[in-house]
Amino acid sequence: CLAQGMAGIGELAFYDRKMDEKTYECMSVVMKLAGEKEAPVLLHINEPVGHDYPGKSSFSFEEAYRLISAFPENKIILAHWGGGLFFFNLLKKEFKERFQNVFVDTAASPYLYDPGIYPIAIDIIGPQKILFGSDYPLIPPRRYFDEMKTARVSKKNLKMIQGTNAEKLLRHPSG
Repeated sequence: CLAQGMAGIGELAFYDRKMDEKTYECMSVVMKLAGEKEAPVLLHINEPVGHDYPGKSSFSFEEAYRLISAFPENKIILAHWGGGLFFFNLLKKEFKERFQNVFVDTAASPYLYDPGIYPIAIDIIGPQKILFGSDYPLIPPRRYFDEMKTARVSKKNLKMIQGTNAEKLLRHPSG
């Protein structure tokens, strides 16, 4: 599929199980291929605390961090704001370097987060690391755009989040 022009791999999710060694080995194969083809991998991750809801997975921060650390050159997208994993970018050691090729998307944001997540994430990881994701048809895109206005995201950052970042990330290396 990648040879035929597919721009990335995902969304890969681990809803009902932890990433055991067998799963990690399988993911390593996927990650190596994605790295060779310069294709981003989208992983389903969500906040580890709070209310339960359909689609909330048990994929932990530790499991995500292990995968990110093992494949630092890969471009990885963490769904649902990475469940807040981006917050650890404030750590003084190690995390920032490992998070260099990691992006987060906004999928389900109006359902899960206060609009204040936008300026906080922009401040912590930068607008260039945030991708618009909608979880459509669960939530129509208009709700996200309204929240971004409420959060007073600048026009420049809106343009990046709503499309420019994804365009750059998903551009096939040969085209």
